[in-house]
Amino acid sequence: MDVIFSSSQALLDAHSGITSHVGFIWQQTRTPLVVQFLRIILYVCLALSFMLFVERLYMGIIIAFVKLFRRKPEKKYKWEPLKGDLELGNYSYPMVLVQIPMCNEKEVYQLSIGAACNLSWPANRIFIQVLDDSTDPTIKVLVEQECRRWASKGVNIKYEIRDNRKGYKAGALREGMKHSYVKLCSHVAIFDADFQPEPDFLERSIPFLVHNPEIGLVQARWEFVNADECLMTKMQEMSFGYHFTVEQEVGSTAHAFFGFNGTAGVWRMSALNEAGGWKDRTTVEDMDLAVRAGLNGWKFVYVDDLKVKSELPSTFRAYRNQQHRWSCGPANLFRKMAMEIATNKKVSVWKKFYLIYSFFFVRKIIAHVVTFILYCVVIPATIFIPEVQVPTWGTIYIPTAITLLNILGSARSMQLVVYWILFENVMSLHRTKATFIGLFESERVNEWIVTEKLGDALKTKKGSKTLKKLQFRVGERVHVLELFVGLYLLFCGWYDYSFGRNRFYVYLLLQAMAFFVVGFGYVGVYVPNS
Repeated sequence: MDVIFSSSQALLDAHSGITSHVGFIWQQTRTPLVVQFLRIILYVCLALSFMLFVERLYMGIIIAFVKLFRRKPEKKYKWEPLKGDLELGNYSYPMVLVQIPMCNEKEVYQLSIGAACNLSWPANRIFIQVLDDSTDPTIKVLVEQECRRWASKGVNIKYEIRDNRKGYKAGALREGMKHSYVKLCSHVAIFDADFQPEPDFLERSIPFLVHNPEIGLVQARWEFVNADECLMTKMQEMSFGYHFTVEQEVGSTAHAFFGFNGTAGVWRMSALNEAGGWKDRTTVEDMDLAVRAGLNGWKFVYVDDLKVKSELPSTFRAYRNQQHRWSCGPANLFRKMAMEIATNKKVSVWKKFYLIYSFFFVRKIIAHVVTFILYCVVIPATIFIPEVQVPTWGTIYIPTAITLLNILGSARSMQLVVYWILFENVMSLHRTKATFIGLFESERVNEWIVTEKLGDALKTKKGSKTLKKLQFRVGERVHVLELFVGLYLLFCGWYDYSFGRNRFYVYLLLQAMAFFVVGFGYVGVYVPNS
């Protein structure tokens, strides 16, 4: 019995000794290492947050000037409708190529092809080119039959396929340019498979290019047919509202440059070719082309009231994949083109500074990274290190100002701003991860997953509110990364409520709930039942 007691006492003494030793090490390293490291990270994040605020404020001032003085592109550039010539007839209209890249688009191929074939333009001055990369033979047959149906009506439509999907969308567009009839065209309009231009699209966009030889691109605004489908699509519309109402408008007005959105735009063929054509070195081939054309001195025009119907991702899985591509691609393109931009001799120093600092660094890097690291990692961590104080301007004033400036283009959805903030912070996790993947060219840097579209499935029967629940496997429904971050924020919120003095727990507990809702798959799992 004494031997057992002595052994137990020895174990307790050893455990106490280890605990004391660990505690001693923590006390010795806490201030010089942990506290200082967290303080440095906090100051860096606050500096980046302030840079983001200045950028948002600058764009807010510009857009206020544009709206106040109604600086429409028709007033800045020469624009007048095109008319047939008495001698030349329809040959006074430029020859236009319309490209529709698609891949397994069973739900939307008829909508996009039909909209393109109904464009108001002389029939002998337009080519409709359907670039079908479908891997499903059944869908290929359907798309080809649809093209033949329109051809029988007199539409000049071409159905083009290739042997492989190398380069994905960029590869398809590049291959489409190699056909002999394309050489006859001076302009090319591009529409993704879910985009439905109005009949007057070319009549409103082409005159900018015809009457202004310095313009290389005309970009239209996206309008969403399913924006009111669910809370997730409404929040997506809010984010797009800022992009189109502010970012694209400011870029067009102040710099005659912005990132091509890859669809719903018209290029001058010479500008596209002079820039080197389509390249597949990143997943944002559209932005890549725009930057190269911009460095050649071409000007871009964004027309806000020229709208093209399209579809927002209806499932969280589709939206997450889309955001990965749109966050990873720009970061990777920045890595590849930063020196090329800096050493370019065709554009001004001001434009190069705008491209490197504002367009890429602040909007494509800082905007993603600082949101997650500051608000979901660093500020929660300061709860356990009271020596590190977060200034009020960094937790309230700057975030509030940035949020108000971000929702400038979403006035009709102001009541959803709290949900939007929480959801955007969740998405910042994936955008931050994708940004680092792009910057360091790690795995998934060139991952391309076609965004799932529902097309006619969005059109429910009149008065019907029936919803169809999507089928997911457990591994697809549960998102471990979101749950892990949610647990971290929950613990931080509980600790702040119990022992802290910052009162961050209100935000932390709400944000933890948002991560749990997404983590357990309760966002983007219902779609309309046609």
